[in-house]
Amino acid sequence: MSTTNHDRHHRAHDDRALAPFVDDPAFELHRGGKIVVEPTAPIDGPDDLALAYTPGVGRVSQAVADDPPLGWTVTGRANAVAVLSNGSAVLGLGDIGPEAAMPVMEGKAVLFKQFGDVAAYPVCVDAPTVDEMVAIGKAIAPSFGGINLEDIKAPHCFDIERRLQDELDIPVFHDDQHGTAIVALAALTNAAKLVDKPVDELRVAIVGTGAAGVAVAELLYDAGAGQAGTGDIIGCDSRGILHRGRGPLHPSKQWFVEQGNADDRRGGAREAIKGADVLLGLSGPGIIDPTWLADMKDDAIVFAMANPTPEVMPHEMPANVAIVATGRSDFPNQINNVLAFPGVFRGMLDVRATRCTIEMKRAAADALAALVAQPTPERIIPGAFEPGVADAVADAVRTCAVAQGFVRDR
Repeated sequence: MSTTNHDRHHRAHDDRALAPFVDDPAFELHRGGKIVVEPTAPIDGPDDLALAYTPGVGRVSQAVADDPPLGWTVTGRANAVAVLSNGSAVLGLGDIGPEAAMPVMEGKAVLFKQFGDVAAYPVCVDAPTVDEMVAIGKAIAPSFGGINLEDIKAPHCFDIERRLQDELDIPVFHDDQHGTAIVALAALTNAAKLVDKPVDELRVAIVGTGAAGVAVAELLYDAGAGQAGTGDIIGCDSRGILHRGRGPLHPSKQWFVEQGNADDRRGGAREAIKGADVLLGLSGPGIIDPTWLADMKDDAIVFAMANPTPEVMPHEMPANVAIVATGRSDFPNQINNVLAFPGVFRGMLDVRATRCTIEMKRAAADALAALVAQPTPERIIPGAFEPGVADAVADAVRTCAVAQGFVRDR
């Protein structure tokens, strides 16, 4: 079959496959995938071929074998990130598997390139266990300058990230956790300024203690939230408030018992919210009754981040709520991970960082917050398409990584 006929054959096959979705433009955009690999060096003749491939490439490979750090210079590894997923927690769709996760991971790769000029490669794997994911991450690490874990269910995601970061000398970053946490901290920093409440004195209720909820809590705590006399962080999952009588709990949830809920409060989401300065929703659509928010303090802050439908809609807020954010682009103050991960990885790759630390995440959040010089209730965080966002985050992360010494000499 000729190339032309081969292309026609597949085009006809694809047309039939897409026929049920002909009225949905998303499917046509995804036809053939959203990313391609293109060479950086043209091969226009035998001389170019001899340099790019054999025999020239043999000399380069031998040099790397003799001096492994040279591989960071003579390959694309220094700007390459693996977007690693097993498809066990994809968007709001749940455990739909690696094949179905591939469009999302390709989309992530597009965002890495557009916003951070990072070459990201989707790696969707049939690996349902923690041990399998760790083994795969370790096996592919020599090809990449960093690993972005994506759409992996809790609590597996916590153990996978911890083990990979302990065993690898490249940064490992679970965006569902830390991208959300960085942007949420930046937004809360500016919101707290607006309502004139010190961050360390805030009483914070976090409804939803999965991947994002845990990471947000830990980063807020590191920034001082809940550490002063009146401050506290209370976590609430689908079974209710995390308290001393609950158990056994995964260490990720045990954190809320040991570091938060100072009064050992019991009950459900309504009880968690009562008397809080801040509600952070990282759970599911419509689970917060708007009337419960009236029991929060005056000048309350509500981040309802469930997507696409928030825990409570912005127009349902009672009068005591001063500032609202969601995960949606059609409301003010979108908590969008794309504000964080491209710049975070850009900064880490630029200095060939060996790990991602909580200090780097704090630096990224501070840089994001500083981009809004004069916050208002409708603008506490920059927009995803505002110029300079990734550059500012990258610069902060680079500086922090160098100061901490988590960078390669070569």
